[in-house]
Amino acid sequence: MKYNPDIHHRRSIRLRGYDYSQDGLYFVTICCHERRPLFGEVVNGNMVLNAAGQVVADSWGWLSKQYEHVELNEFVTMPNHAHAIIEIVGVQFIAPQSSASHQGASHQGAINRAPTVGMLVRAFKARCARAINELWQTSGTPVWQRNYYEHIIRNEAAYLKIAEYIQTNPQRWEEDTYHV
Repeated sequence: MKYNPDIHHRRSIRLRGYDYSQDGLYFVTICCHERRPLFGEVVNGNMVLNAAGQVVADSWGWLSKQYEHVELNEFVTMPNHAHAIIEIVGVQFIAPQSSASHQGASHQGAINRAPTVGMLVRAFKARCARAINELWQTSGTPVWQRNYYEHIIRNEAAYLKIAEYIQTNPQRWEEDTYHV
């Protein structure tokens, strides 16, 4: 179906005005197209990856090699989605020539040397989709649903809770909201 602005009202789920390229920790969930179980299955509380699931795991590792300001923390591939914590570190803002200094958290007009969370997710999804379509010997078959879910991790307690959630996701698969 073609995009029709009269019936398709796409609103951003991102935090308005937030710079998603600044140093920080971000919890992301990326779902398969139509939430189809493409990446394997959970057996006795353990995720068993198939070939497409292995592509997802390998592509996740590729991100930190491709982008210097990215560190990868917890990650799990589930049958029809993936959860991860992305950390952006060492961001340098360079003041534009017209202004030699920036103060506070505002970087308006500055040049950022780090990718945004959206750029990272887009690169990850594209790499996975390309490799999985090659694996399946198809072209353009959708792998991921449009967009992704994110949460800015603001403190250590939140990080620990989210990390535990990711690590134990396979054990809780039967109760998972993404379970099909």
